[in-house]
Amino acid sequence: MRERTADELVIRRPLDYYDNMDNLFTPIEREALYSVAPLAVRMRPQKLEELIGQREVVGAGTWLRNAIETDTLSSIILFGPAGTGKTTLARIIAQVTKAHFTEVSAISGGVGDLRRVIDEAAKRLTLQNLRTILFVDEIHRFSRSQQDALLHAVEDRIVVLIGATTENPFFEVNSALISRSRVVEFKTLTDEDIALIIQHTLTDERGLAAAYTLTDEAQAAIVIMAGGDARAALTTLELAAEVAEQGVIDERAVLEASPRRALPYDKKGDSHYDVISAFIKSMRGSDPDAAVYWLARMIEGGEDPKFIARRILIFASEDVGNADPQALLIAHAAFKAAESIGYPECQLNLSQAALYMALAPKSNSATNALYAALREVKSGPLRHVPNHLRDRHRPGSEEYGAYHYPHLDPRGYIEQQYLPDGLERGALYQPGERGWEAYRTEAVQRDREEQSPDKPQADAQ
Repeated sequence: MRERTADELVIRRPLDYYDNMDNLFTPIEREALYSVAPLAVRMRPQKLEELIGQREVVGAGTWLRNAIETDTLSSIILFGPAGTGKTTLARIIAQVTKAHFTEVSAISGGVGDLRRVIDEAAKRLTLQNLRTILFVDEIHRFSRSQQDALLHAVEDRIVVLIGATTENPFFEVNSALISRSRVVEFKTLTDEDIALIIQHTLTDERGLAAAYTLTDEAQAAIVIMAGGDARAALTTLELAAEVAEQGVIDERAVLEASPRRALPYDKKGDSHYDVISAFIKSMRGSDPDAAVYWLARMIEGGEDPKFIARRILIFASEDVGNADPQALLIAHAAFKAAESIGYPECQLNLSQAALYMALAPKSNSATNALYAALREVKSGPLRHVPNHLRDRHRPGSEEYGAYHYPHLDPRGYIEQQYLPDGLERGALYQPGERGWEAYRTEAVQRDREEQSPDKPQADAQ
């Protein structure tokens, strides 16, 4: 592999910098840095064969693996949760590619840095026929102007982009940049993957070098706490080793090192949208256990209680509707509680409201009726107000025809035209078959059927 000089490294972490510097002190400096580096850094895989997990992405026969092994990689955006191997894969590519590999920081690098890298890549391509692979970690942190600066270089293949992000790139990355790249999704590592990484770390010379014994209970605790994040698992293992007694890492050591489980939840990231989606769908599916579980995930993740309450308030009309009109009042009360009380007490109000929504009879007829009416208003012909429904406070209104006042009938209902010409009853509103809505629909229908067509009707202005 071709050695890289210091001026070829744009912005790198210390270990990567010393891995690539060519000077007399490299071995000593490298050893010193590795001796104090976190366990997760020391155990970073150096080859594709060492990468655990993501078989669907880089397993044998996959497009990405073939592109890496044949050194024909085109621009990609690696998207997935933290600790799943995105940055690790980029560094493996850096080791095996024959192209020039450069990394820029999405946090500290500016448009000027990008333009300099692109200019150097263009010269490298024209003068040396050497491709440049540009790695941008946390690419979603790039501003629009920074992403735009990359666009033409990627389009013209002056650089091959490897972007890594924990956010959904379809929301956070320039759509034009996405269209010129291939999005590769990394999944949360399985418990089996995390267990393999732990076992490998226990024996590997770069890791704990067989200096410790890990009990089954301790391993299970680390796996659960990691939540699919390899970096979190190795950090917990390292901290547990520091407090272990007589070289045995037991469950006590693990809990002492990491007393709080850190499930992935980013209030501005994908997990935020995934969990709130699961919460809403669980209430819609009338599953109270699932609803309160996802609610707890949001509460534990520090989600804004007003955000949760707003979603419950919307749900009350969108999915419960008039099958249980009381649901809207419950949801509104929960929102006011979240607004005025806050955490921790308002979590009880949120739980009550969420469970009520899950158990309530469901109807989306109010939602469907509104959307049907909006489609008709936007796309249908101009329909006029029937004359007998028009305002009477104008000259000539006596010619409009009689309006029949429903309250003068004992049942409070009189059959007459309310829709504009061209629309029939039932064209927009289809009542649900459950709860209060079904009961009232049947009652209204009985009134219509019982009303005699020749019964005298009272007029009202």
